[in-house]
Amino acid sequence: MSLYVQYGCGLSAPAGWQNFDASPTLRLQKIPLLGKLVRKVDFPANVLYGDIVKGLPGIAANSCDGVYCSHVLEHLSLEDFRTALKNTFTFLKLGGIFRCVLPDMEGCIDTYIRERAAGDPNASLKFINDTMLGQYTRPRSMKEKIIALAGNSHHLWMWDKYSLEKELKDAGFTHIRLCKYGDSKDGNFINAEDESRFYGAVAFEAIK
Repeated sequence: MSLYVQYGCGLSAPAGWQNFDASPTLRLQKIPLLGKLVRKVDFPANVLYGDIVKGLPGIAANSCDGVYCSHVLEHLSLEDFRTALKNTFTFLKLGGIFRCVLPDMEGCIDTYIRERAAGDPNASLKFINDTMLGQYTRPRSMKEKIIALAGNSHHLWMWDKYSLEKELKDAGFTHIRLCKYGDSKDGNFINAEDESRFYGAVAFEAIK
């Protein structure tokens, strides 16, 4: 039987896939009192709690035909990112496919250079905003701190196609290629992918 896994799925949980999310919001909103301070999110019923860094419950080594993640890995520290790739590789069957989509740091830098050359004084502010590497304000109250923790929205590490390809190779993947929305030979991925998530992004397909 085929097994397809998506981690960091958010609210996108296609049928026929094992969908996992490690959202602090999902965890906190189930805690009495604390949960009342957290923005409610209606996760689909088929979303399971699972953290790719710690391992996904019920997913055995060499069991997956395909694994997919979109705009997830940039929210991890470098160390956790490498652990996530290692775990992804372990879960896949020999010949299994991994597809990942991340914000493109190179594209953000190109935009900054172009806008700066055009004399835009806010180019650096736009760069920090686009890369989600900064904060407009620092959370101060307990409620603000809880909401910031639950949001987990900031990026911890950015990637371009060169560094991401090297990390995939170091994790053991082969047949690594830049990919586009819907171009996998395995038609199951189209059920998990969202074309808008590929805009301004770097996306790779790799094989175990």
